[in-house]
Amino acid sequence: MVYFSIIIPLYNKENFIENTIQSVLNQTFQDFEIIIVNDGSTDKSEEKILQFKDDRIQYFSKKNEGVSQTRNFGLTKANAAFVVFLDADDYWYPDFLETMHHYSTLFPKQKVFAAAIEIETSKKTFRAAYSIRKTGDFEFVNYFRASSKESVILTSGTVFKKSIFKKTGVFDPNIQSGQDTDLWIRIGIIYPVLFIWKILVRYTHDENSLSKNASLMNSKMNFSKFLELEKTNPDLKYFLDLNRFSLAVKSKLTNNKMQFDYYYNGINLKNLSLKKRILLTLPSNLLQILIGLKLKMTELGLGSSIFK
Repeated sequence: MVYFSIIIPLYNKENFIENTIQSVLNQTFQDFEIIIVNDGSTDKSEEKILQFKDDRIQYFSKKNEGVSQTRNFGLTKANAAFVVFLDADDYWYPDFLETMHHYSTLFPKQKVFAAAIEIETSKKTFRAAYSIRKTGDFEFVNYFRASSKESVILTSGTVFKKSIFKKTGVFDPNIQSGQDTDLWIRIGIIYPVLFIWKILVRYTHDENSLSKNASLMNSKMNFSKFLELEKTNPDLKYFLDLNRFSLAVKSKLTNNKMQFDYYYNGINLKNLSLKKRILLTLPSNLLQILIGLKLKMTELGLGSSIFK
């Protein structure tokens, strides 16, 4: 049995998929399988994949169903005890799997292992900012408190013990935007994260993600499944309120008052900084200007989050 199953969901990434696959094949630790699931791509992604001749690559093609169904399908094909979901436009440094293997054998009872990332924009590549106090090469962290800036669990930068999904469930196909966060919450409720400070992943920043998210507001997560638990889990409540703030702002940008009220009314304003509380009161046209400015700053490495 291989040590790692690497699941790559693919949809129209012809300009990136070769580098992503090559970054896996270049790993110093070679005991892995690659499971590529083509989610109905309409570009030349398949042609790029078929150029690779490696017995460790399993390739599946299916109709377009969305990234959640695609990742879940890949998970059913995984043979290893440890799985990684690698996005088709991200990149691993050569020692990613070796480092993850080291920590997974050093701490055999640990279930979730995450690495620091760097973010690549059209202007600059820079280290992500984390809300964690550094005490060594790695930290055991609570997902919710550790993710008030950059999330410590990133799809392409985290190794999971496959067995945890029996408890947490898998990606929710009913959520078209925010399905990652929904699963990370379910994982964070049960499991601590071993966070490694070494940068092992390069994440490609999508400069159009804000507009894409705005078009999917009706299918975003609404946190309803966590309403009871957040009453007794202050770390979860704090984390959810930060996300409600972000979604409230996006609702205002799309002039969706009903959604804005839903997210806003769920927030304990004491969990927000004064800056965030002020942003919630601003008109949408002013918010749009500020967000455009923040996007430009992000491209220059002056902040990796739009709303935090």
